[in-house]
Amino acid sequence: MSPLAVRRVPPPEPDGVVRAMPVVLRLDKPPAARTPVLEAAAAAALAVCLDPRAQSDGEWHEAVGTWVASRIRKIARRARGVHWEAVQALPGVTWTVGDAQVRALLPGPVDDVPRVVARLQIGGTDLEPDEPGPAQPGVPVVWVNAALGMSVGKAAAQVGHASMLYAAVHGLTAVPAFAVRDAGPQQWREVLAGDPVVVRDAGFTEVAPGTVTCAVL
Repeated sequence: MSPLAVRRVPPPEPDGVVRAMPVVLRLDKPPAARTPVLEAAAAAALAVCLDPRAQSDGEWHEAVGTWVASRIRKIARRARGVHWEAVQALPGVTWTVGDAQVRALLPGPVDDVPRVVARLQIGGTDLEPDEPGPAQPGVPVVWVNAALGMSVGKAAAQVGHASMLYAAVHGLTAVPAFAVRDAGPQQWREVLAGDPVVVRDAGFTEVAPGTVTCAVL
């Protein structure tokens, strides 16, 4: 059984251990465009949860299940060159969209991350807005609340939350090709009126607690 199948609104960490999924964005010089980076982040986070190793008889099940049963925190970091190559040796899934790559790693305690991850920078993940055009018909779209002005690192974590919640609601067993699009004020109101799956942020960084950061239709 997928850990997402038993996803509920979680209480604070019952054992007092704060866990997070490291999400590593490959940001070379020049970096990939913002939209494919976020689309790869959405898919990579979900891919870890749906991986056979995360199922009930898999080697990742305890780590993923314990994390999902609490608050699904993610911490996005950036890497390139040898640092990007180094994280490929850690348990996780790399997802590619166009020339963008993101590796979502096995979640664990935030105060006990591997050295190759700890040395990666969390800040500095801003990318210029791009114009990806309309999403393909039939593809789930993760709409990002553009009014919040989230950094790319914060947005990457939020779209990863969105893909997981969408998969839990719809009982997905495979990772779809998510589209990610920014929604201005009018578009955002229309999206929310369509009964989407929404992400309400806990408010640890950048936005106030309870802020709806993303919505999936």
